[in-house]
Amino acid sequence: MTPSPTDVLTNSLPAAWTDAYAFMRDAVERSILYADVMRQRGNQYHEHMAQQAPNVLSMAYELVLDGRTLERPVNYGLLRIPPTDGVKVDPAKRPFLVVDPRAGHGPGIGGFKPESEIGVAVRAGHPCYFATFLPSPTPTQTVEDVMLAEARFLEEIIGLHPEAEGKPVVVGNCQAGWQIMMTAAMRPELFGPIIIAGAPLSYWAGWRGMNPMRYSGGLLGGSWLTAFASDLGAGTFDGAWLVQNFENLNPANTLWAKQYNLYANVDTEAKRYLSFEKWWGGHVFLNGPEIQYIVDNLFIGNRLSTGGLVTSDGIRIDLRNIRSPIIVFCSKGDNITPPPQALGWIPDLYEDDAQIRAHGQTIVYAVHESIGHLGIFVSGAVARKEHQEFTSNIDMIDVLPPGLYEAEIADKTPETLNADLIQGDYVLAFERRQLNDVRAIVANEPEDERRFAAVKRVSDINLGMYRSFMQPWLKATITPQIAETMQRLHPLRVSYEMFSDRNPWMKAFAGVADQIRDQREAVEPDNIFVQTRDALSNTLIGALDIWQQLRDDWHENTFMSVYGSPVVQDIAGLGAQNGPLRGRPGVSPEHHRFMAERTAELRALMTVGGVREAALRMLLYVCRAEGGIDERSFAVIRKLRLEKDHILSLQEFKDVIRDQALVMMLDGPAAIGAIPDLLADATPAEIRAALGDMKQVLSAAEPLGQAATEGLAEMTRVFERAAEKAASSSSKAARGTANGAAARGRRSAQANGKATSARGADATPALDDNQTSTPGASRPPAQLVLEPAESVTAPDTAGRAAGRTVTASATDDAAVADVKAAVAEEHGLTPSKMAAKAAGKSVGKSTGAGAVKTAVRTPRKGAVKKTVKTATASASRVTADNAVTKVVKKAAKVPAKKATKQAPEKAASVSLKTAAAKKAGAKNTAQTAPAKKATKKAAAKKAAKKTTAK
Repeated sequence: MTPSPTDVLTNSLPAAWTDAYAFMRDAVERSILYADVMRQRGNQYHEHMAQQAPNVLSMAYELVLDGRTLERPVNYGLLRIPPTDGVKVDPAKRPFLVVDPRAGHGPGIGGFKPESEIGVAVRAGHPCYFATFLPSPTPTQTVEDVMLAEARFLEEIIGLHPEAEGKPVVVGNCQAGWQIMMTAAMRPELFGPIIIAGAPLSYWAGWRGMNPMRYSGGLLGGSWLTAFASDLGAGTFDGAWLVQNFENLNPANTLWAKQYNLYANVDTEAKRYLSFEKWWGGHVFLNGPEIQYIVDNLFIGNRLSTGGLVTSDGIRIDLRNIRSPIIVFCSKGDNITPPPQALGWIPDLYEDDAQIRAHGQTIVYAVHESIGHLGIFVSGAVARKEHQEFTSNIDMIDVLPPGLYEAEIADKTPETLNADLIQGDYVLAFERRQLNDVRAIVANEPEDERRFAAVKRVSDINLGMYRSFMQPWLKATITPQIAETMQRLHPLRVSYEMFSDRNPWMKAFAGVADQIRDQREAVEPDNIFVQTRDALSNTLIGALDIWQQLRDDWHENTFMSVYGSPVVQDIAGLGAQNGPLRGRPGVSPEHHRFMAERTAELRALMTVGGVREAALRMLLYVCRAEGGIDERSFAVIRKLRLEKDHILSLQEFKDVIRDQALVMMLDGPAAIGAIPDLLADATPAEIRAALGDMKQVLSAAEPLGQAATEGLAEMTRVFERAAEKAASSSSKAARGTANGAAARGRRSAQANGKATSARGADATPALDDNQTSTPGASRPPAQLVLEPAESVTAPDTAGRAAGRTVTASATDDAAVADVKAAVAEEHGLTPSKMAAKAAGKSVGKSTGAGAVKTAVRTPRKGAVKKTVKTATASASRVTADNAVTKVVKKAAKVPAKKATKQAPEKAASVSLKTAAAKKAGAKNTAQTAPAKKATKKAAAKKAAKKTTAK
């Protein structure tokens, strides 16, 4: 093989000269290839912006609804993302809607590549939709119009998927996150779980020395510059200014690192660089009123997180109205939306954890340690981990009880317990957190509130002066043609215009670059000159980072000094104000009334239910002691739902869990103490099956801690005692039914003689009006979370509980007492409070017993009906109907005086029986219908004779 001239030359030179020659040759080739990539970037920019509806989606799509056709037209559109090859959409799975930010860039970053938010949802079998937008807004478009359009899109999606279990999941990235939250506050009924990624909602929040972007409004004098930029665009705001603000945050990356990375890796980096620049350079426009509303009310005014925004038709935008779970995903490495801005709205709205639960809100947050702002919704690693876990466990998030949680994602290892229950390579767990945990992350400083409030006042003053003295001149001067020329001359656009085929000097690089690629000989990375080049690059990046830190420190110190000055604050009109300048939104009278009604409704649910409700209370009690729950436990619950015959819908399942969680939070000791009453009507098999299912759920995750283990042992004793009691009651009821039937048969034969015996010989057992099955017949095991959900509305509560009695004896077991004591200690209930609560219950029971006694004093039909109606309003309504019916039947067989004397005793006895005993006592399977009629007639004659004799 003949050596090449390069090999001959390099072999004849010393090693240092060889490295130098290879480096110089590589530098020339690398520079030409770099210039050609920049040329391709410019051509790509022109092609992309020439499209009517440009986006960077990496998957197919079809238009479902055009926002320009709505009553209040907007430049948004709803796209459907069809499934990829080999993926089948499950119609029962809830749809996903991904909304991208309209903050200077074009749409599509949420589906930028297969490993993305959209890609994860599509592969999971969910119907998937995307909210896109055009580069230019409609002439009259406002922020409120966009909110109405988003609500209309959700209505369309819900109508297209009637079989879906649950409302659509909505993913909002950055700017789209806060806009989706505003829409959800106005139309909460349209939303399923909401995922907001890198979305700022509390704009004054931030960490000292780390987040200088929040000072920009004050240092520039407020929002008058926003109005100025809109006027330069003839009423249209150029989104390239927003992109430039982002680039100014990291000058080292903007001025050197990004371009040097392309140059140093030009052989492998070109494709990734071009695909990202296609989105980064796709600048869009906003209407002047749109961006002015955003800057005045959000960035500078910070009015969203405290319910200070009011729509044009007078509706207050209160984030507490949202009823769907909210998943907040943020990162410590995000310099655009740091965790304080992503989470600060929570302590802004709520004073304590009880308020979060009172509003029925479930808030989950996850804080990444290092990923940057764009990586939150662009990074493939984040998509495979965080977004994959959120998507695959979205139903679990939807049924979490109200409260505050932190999502923790751990790697799945060979040692992971029950790894077969985990989807993917990670384990998602939700740990209960308190509001103080979020406050520690936000680290809000009260004195900064006054500084930012002063910025708001100064901004209003400067904006007013600009509109009075400068804006009229600009509007008269700037024409649409001048505005378009200035937009094309924006520095960011010029960089794309210069390096494209429209520049004749750039065309020459195309052919040369192709020849170099065919004969490319890249320099070795261990070349001393390459290492020197990289070291110099790192030195320059370090110098730019130092300059950035000095700049940011100067900005912060200047801001703090100027707006912290008492003189400036007095001029801004803050000197006369005491206390917080942004108070939390007040609670409306309507919400007070709602909470009072909801509390009464929950108290009515305290003793309503059966095995399912008791099992869920047990699960909640143990999980609360453990502090959280992970996806393995929910996987077992999902499996149990699918294995049963009667499956609750996801919404019904969610309602039952939330109701039981709220009952536990309202009065933990009473809720635990009522568990034996909930199990009173169940068979031993049902109780033990429910206990086994709950143990299976609790043992699916990691081993329980000490507190949870003790709680599980206590609840196990409660269930076992209830099963033993049910078994004992069933056997006694069976014996009592047989003996009672024989005695009644003998009395019937004596009263009616041969005629009655003759008629009864051929008779078959008859059912009473209320009897639907043979007493003692076996029933299938309880479907612990799968039985049809009982309504939770107050009017039907007593009726559903008919036949179940709350008894004092059921709560006297030692196990229940232990559990109640533990819950009472957790809720801070003192012995005196517990005694008062018990006394209140005693009074209620006495009142109920009195109502039953009144009901049975006379066997007259009208009086009984009237008294039963009164008893229904009392605490013992659930027992009165059955007790009165049984006593009236007995009273017909004995003298009136004797019946009146015995009836109260019978009613009291009945109220302490279990469900099986009540059914057995109420039915007479051994007595025939003719025999019953003859017995009643004989008893009536006998009573009449005694009355006449007296």
